[in-house]
Amino acid sequence: MPNIRSAKKRLRQNKKRRLRNKSVKSYLKTITKKVKNAKEKNEATDLLKEAYKAYDMAVSKGVIHKNNAARHKSRLTRFINKKFLVAEESQEPTLQPGTSS
Repeated sequence: MPNIRSAKKRLRQNKKRRLRNKSVKSYLKTITKKVKNAKEKNEATDLLKEAYKAYDMAVSKGVIHKNNAARHKSRLTRFINKKFLVAEESQEPTLQPGTSS
């Protein structure tokens, strides 16, 4: 335990901030999982907007670095695009060569 008054105050501040940061980081993980587990494209895009907002808020509060947020947002977007592009391609009927439609 610190003996100096300013060190005691710093300890109290760090505890509060650590709890706040932990809550924000936990929410970021939760919203990321929700986006990745979305079943439909519309649901995924709505959740993606919410995730963008959450990451931007975390950056503005100083919880994570802006490059960290940019990397996570980029990866999430790429994941969603790839997931639903593959799903759309598998649903579209393909024509065999030599057949007319």
